[in-house]
Amino acid sequence: MRFKLCLIVAIGLACMLAGFSRAQQPQQQPSSPQEPQQQTAAPGTSQSSSLDIQGIKTYLLGPGDVLDIRVFGQPELSTGSAQVDSDGNLSSLPFLDTPIPAKCRTDKQVQKDIAAAYSKFINNPQVSVRISERNSRQPATVFGAVRQPTRVEMKRKVRLNELMAVSGGFTERASGTIQILHTEPLMCPEPGEEELAKPIDGTKIPLQIVKIAELRAGKADANPVIRPGDYVLVTEAEPVYVTGAVASPTGVYLRDQLTLTRALAMVGGTRKEAKLNDVIIYRQQPGSMSQDVVHVDLAAIKKNEKPDILLQPYDVIEVREAGMFSKERFGQTVVGALTGGFSNMISSTGMYLPNRVIY
Repeated sequence: MRFKLCLIVAIGLACMLAGFSRAQQPQQQPSSPQEPQQQTAAPGTSQSSSLDIQGIKTYLLGPGDVLDIRVFGQPELSTGSAQVDSDGNLSSLPFLDTPIPAKCRTDKQVQKDIAAAYSKFINNPQVSVRISERNSRQPATVFGAVRQPTRVEMKRKVRLNELMAVSGGFTERASGTIQILHTEPLMCPEPGEEELAKPIDGTKIPLQIVKIAELRAGKADANPVIRPGDYVLVTEAEPVYVTGAVASPTGVYLRDQLTLTRALAMVGGTRKEAKLNDVIIYRQQPGSMSQDVVHVDLAAIKKNEKPDILLQPYDVIEVREAGMFSKERFGQTVVGALTGGFSNMISSTGMYLPNRVIY
């Protein structure tokens, strides 16, 4: 095997010296613009500081990724389907007995190691490494109260707000919280993230809850980095029903800390004939078909004499009308009776009232 390799190397070197010395120059030229990229990641610095010309963090290889490896002038050493194995290594390169570490490294770092490995057999080998398939990161899944439930493949670090933008934003059914379920450990942790790279304990649910209000307010803790394989659920609100003497009887969604006064405002407020001192809330008992009846003095709440009421899922709010001769409707009843009686008198007698203008 070694004799055959030496023969191949000798023939290759002869060809390179005889006719391909000029051809090496174009191969070396493309590497010069890439040199600054290699210099940005100085020894001892964090991988997160390594940026490419687009400002996107350099892709770190992982198991399942496929590389296209070319060795100039050596087709026997080239391959277009070198896959990173489950251990994170390139273990099937021709004539190399020692695997090349690839996990959590860039293609340029792997390229240097491959060139160093083949330099034992070839003088100054010219190696090119390209990523042909990125399979190591599972897509994150976004669903729930978003306009476009989707799966998102992430080739760089992506935060929650970017994922929400890709999904079209929240719908009116969003309850106010986002649940993030981590299904895989962090593959390439940065300094300080070692705890996230440990295998997930099956007895504990790695669930993170974020409030939408805090995300919109720009709080850093409410905008975490989403890992590959994460499930992101924008929880949907449960309904509350408002009926009776209100402007628009309808159902509203129970968002974070929804109170009685806010729910009534969402349906346009109460009508004039509403009985404000006795608003009824029918509340379902958990695990039962029975209901609790809660009487609320809305008038006292509006005067800050009593605290507002926090609503619960599936509450039914009934704003009843006051009696015709109650103080809430007495004036309206009298005016209605007088105007109605006068109108009936005019229509029954055929009386005509002329219009007059005083200048």
